[in-house]
Amino acid sequence: MLNSIVSWALNMRVLVVAAAAAMLVVGINATRNAPLDVFPEFAPPLVEVQTEAPGLSTEEVDSLVTVPLENSLNGLPFLKTLRSKSVLGLSSVVMIFDTGTDILKARQLVQERLNLAQNRLPAVVKPPVLMAPYSSLSRVLKVGLTSKTLSQMEMSELARWTMRPRLMSVKGVANVAIWGQRDKQFQVLVDPQKLRASGVTLDAITKAAGDAAVISAGGFVDTPNLRLSVAQLSLITTPEDLARTVVEFRNGAPIRLGDVAEVKIGHPAPIGDAVINDGDGILLIVEKQPWGNTLDVTVGVEKMLEELKPALPGITIDSTIFRPATFIQLSIDHLTEALWLGCLLVVVVLALFLGDWRTTIISITAIPLSLAMALLFLGWRGETINTMILAGLIIALGEVVDDAIIDVENILRRLRQNPEKSKFRVVLEASLEVRSAVVYASVIIVLVFMPVFFLPGLAGTFFRPLALSYILAISASLLVALTVTPALSLMLLKVKNTGHRDALLARGLKALYRGILPLFARSPWLAILLLLLTFAGSGWVWHTQLKEEFLPNFKERDFLMHWLEKPNTSVEASKRITVAAAHDLMQVPGVRNQGAHIGRAEVADEVVGPDFTELWISIAPEADYDETIHKVQAVVDGYPGLTRDLLTFLRERIKEVLTGASASVVVRIFGPDLDTLRTHAAEVSAAVKDIPGISALKVESLTLVPQITVKVRPEAAALHGLTAGQIRQAVTTLISGRKVGEVYQDQRVHDVTVWSVPSARADYTTLRELLIATPSGGHTRLADVADLAIVPTPNAIKREGASRRMDVTCNVTGRALGDVVREIEARVAKLTFKPGHHPEILGEWAERQAAQSRLGWLALGSLAGILILLLADFQSLRLTLLVALTLPFALIGGILAAWLGGGVLSLGSLVGFVTVLGIAARNGILLVSHYRHLEQEEKQSFGLPLVLQGSEERLVPILMTAATAALALLPLVLKGDVPGNEIERPMALVILGGLVTSTLLNLFLLPALYARFGRTIRREPMTE
Repeated sequence: MLNSIVSWALNMRVLVVAAAAAMLVVGINATRNAPLDVFPEFAPPLVEVQTEAPGLSTEEVDSLVTVPLENSLNGLPFLKTLRSKSVLGLSSVVMIFDTGTDILKARQLVQERLNLAQNRLPAVVKPPVLMAPYSSLSRVLKVGLTSKTLSQMEMSELARWTMRPRLMSVKGVANVAIWGQRDKQFQVLVDPQKLRASGVTLDAITKAAGDAAVISAGGFVDTPNLRLSVAQLSLITTPEDLARTVVEFRNGAPIRLGDVAEVKIGHPAPIGDAVINDGDGILLIVEKQPWGNTLDVTVGVEKMLEELKPALPGITIDSTIFRPATFIQLSIDHLTEALWLGCLLVVVVLALFLGDWRTTIISITAIPLSLAMALLFLGWRGETINTMILAGLIIALGEVVDDAIIDVENILRRLRQNPEKSKFRVVLEASLEVRSAVVYASVIIVLVFMPVFFLPGLAGTFFRPLALSYILAISASLLVALTVTPALSLMLLKVKNTGHRDALLARGLKALYRGILPLFARSPWLAILLLLLTFAGSGWVWHTQLKEEFLPNFKERDFLMHWLEKPNTSVEASKRITVAAAHDLMQVPGVRNQGAHIGRAEVADEVVGPDFTELWISIAPEADYDETIHKVQAVVDGYPGLTRDLLTFLRERIKEVLTGASASVVVRIFGPDLDTLRTHAAEVSAAVKDIPGISALKVESLTLVPQITVKVRPEAAALHGLTAGQIRQAVTTLISGRKVGEVYQDQRVHDVTVWSVPSARADYTTLRELLIATPSGGHTRLADVADLAIVPTPNAIKREGASRRMDVTCNVTGRALGDVVREIEARVAKLTFKPGHHPEILGEWAERQAAQSRLGWLALGSLAGILILLLADFQSLRLTLLVALTLPFALIGGILAAWLGGGVLSLGSLVGFVTVLGIAARNGILLVSHYRHLEQEEKQSFGLPLVLQGSEERLVPILMTAATAALALLPLVLKGDVPGNEIERPMALVILGGLVTSTLLNLFLLPALYARFGRTIRREPMTE
């Protein structure tokens, strides 16, 4: 088949070259408009259901809402994990589906179950809401609104009714949450004492306010020629209009709402707030759809904000508080620069080695063609161009030219040796001479990378795009070497009659190699001893000097801090502390701006109480990164009474995806009893708190908080002619307010609410004194018909897998993650847990161990496949084992490079080890295959002269392939930990080190080993 492909390419060379040129043009045009992102989508498909339960306590929400919804949603197809959280008045159920599940199909399945479950929920509960589909990096922009002339309510009006609808219309936007929102409300505030004095009941107030705000249809009137619609216009446009509403007539005189109640414009009790820089403001958080592109959505939102500015007089808009598109663009730019610089270095080294412009052009043609074909296929699959895909192309950059180099070098050498033969025949035979080895080597590289496709969880989603782009580029380069390279060689290569001399660099290297190689070739046992010593040294470094981590820290300039105050802290108290912290942060040189959101917002993904604050800071591009972070950390540490942390956005999202908690290590305790969970969590915290390297240790604040309970006494209520329902309705109206209607103004909708004056609901004592109207026209105190008490209740209840759970979390600083986690595991294992309760240790380390274990076993399977391929190619078990021995050559250099580069083994480093194995196998196969060719095809006798000749003839191709691969990676290594380079640099460092040792050991130790053990090829018959 290979013969037919190469022959066809040579015969149709003009067509092949034209098709390659067209492919190059199409590929370049396709990449210009390709969607860009920083990372592939690394979160599994997720669907969240939120259910508002106004007035219900945490335990009531859990038992009446969350558990019934969980029972209905459990057992969904493709469902992997079911998590839930219940807080005061709100239930959140999160379903995580298997990777690859169609999110729209998953949402449809969830909605079908919700339709059935909704009827089984209490009447007080609002219908469950399916939240907008989000991605792992869904937040694309945080926009701060401040004003010196407008109140927070006025800014809320503009944000909700002017800005949000326009921003939601931007393509790719999934949601716009508004923190600090103060919705305009027509409020009728009653004082029970005043109602008793005036003889007006609360029911009469509620009915009058509701009737005034009701929207009624008018219908239409038909005339002989026209049909005229009838509209009943609302009487309510201002609070004064509502205050003039008649409640009842007494002695012929009207009693109006304004006579017995305070009618005003106000806002509901806040569920959250926002702080912009160090003052009041509104914070808009724009979130994108899973299939939306961050850069495109960001540009669209910013363009819309610019268009909206004339409609927002007096408001200052700051859209730079959090803008991940900046980091994405910077990361892509850095990797693109590394790609182009790598290409330039590859061209330079080829020119130096080949010393001929024709061979150089033919060889480097493989680079753009291979990359263009890979990018076209990725675009056809709908992939975004992210840092992992670019990293795969950069790693492949030096290797895509290998096939062309080997082919061109062999064709040129055969043309010089056979000037009298037909050029067509020489090119065909020379191409086929190396084609088998090249194909096997390429297949082995692909086989080596296959384990990456089967990595579990987060590791798989990160590195699969890298493996895909790498394999596509290698496969494309093989196709180019089979077709375009022979065609261009036949068209361009010429042999001078005056003879030929190698390039100056090649001559010098061959002379040096010729003088050193015999020393090793004549002493195979010395070579073996050197190899064993090197292995031993590498093993010592691996086990004693290298630290382990999952993923590195990212060089983002957007940071977030979680502030967790005492449970039940009010919004006002949280805001005071947040403003103070924001003021301190703004004094740090290099901090450009700050935005914070407290509690939660409507239609937002945060299911927290007002005790939770998230502060975001943006560091100026010109500021010193490490120094600024150090100063920010000092400010954060200056608030010791709070549970707090400091993370980059990407780091926080990765941790959140792994466990649902924003910490590196999570000890998750499962069990049915909340008190027992709290006891065990305290025991775990006490057991691990003195482990060196642990930082930000905290026990999840699922604690008991005070709650006022109201329990109606039916007998006492009956004495006053009241039912339990009447009492409950009155208490609800007076304490939390009751919506009785709506006012429509200028396409805006404002609620009309009946509530009590603040003094009537100020504390426990005033609640006891609340007056409830009786049917006889009198009033009674709430304490006379109900028991009021302050009792403990959970501030939140979390569940996972149909069991309640509680977390003990921590981060790791100043010590290897693996060492800390192993010590945590040992200490937790010594603790005794009650029946039905058990701990699980989750987080980055658990994910890394799962990925490392899977990668190890799959690598062994891949190695077995490599051995089978080698055996099929060489038809010799001993020769197969000899080449297999060269594979660990690469590991030596990779280990040493990781040690010298900081001594940290991340998941990227492990993938780097897998990658370099394929490169090492490629060089070993090509060298041994050439020895066999000299012996079998050119009939040279086995011995030291054959080994020396074969090694010298393969010196330049091996050095060129190694040098191109190494120089392509060099920009990644030299750039350091710049944005976009955090995962790729450790991987490139390992590959670079492996390339150096595998090349040296292949050139000096493999010839010695072959000279000693390769003779078996004569005595082993070739089989068909």
